[in-house]
Amino acid sequence: MENFDSLISEIVRFRDERDWEQFHNSKDLAIALSLEASELLEIFLWKSNEEFNTDKLKEELADVLMYALLLANKHNLDVSQIIRDKIKRNSEKYPVDKAKGTAKKYDEL
Repeated sequence: MENFDSLISEIVRFRDERDWEQFHNSKDLAIALSLEASELLEIFLWKSNEEFNTDKLKEELADVLMYALLLANKHNLDVSQIIRDKIKRNSEKYPVDKAKGTAKKYDEL
């Protein structure tokens, strides 16, 4: 995978060339992220589990990821680090010996 910093710089450059930063407050970035996630869900609606258009998946997933990266960038968050931190917290909540092979929530293990 490409370095997050390089990718974020490319997204920010695209945004700044269009003078869109003025619209990218935390609230609106979070709303846009949620709306794009809903569009991602829509490609699966009324289809079997793995029946979807791959091109639409790539397009909607890219939108979700771009808004997430812009929100992280706005708050100077290190994307790699916050993901590692979350994996660590989840590994504590979902120890392998209790969570392996089950979809139960941590408080049900």
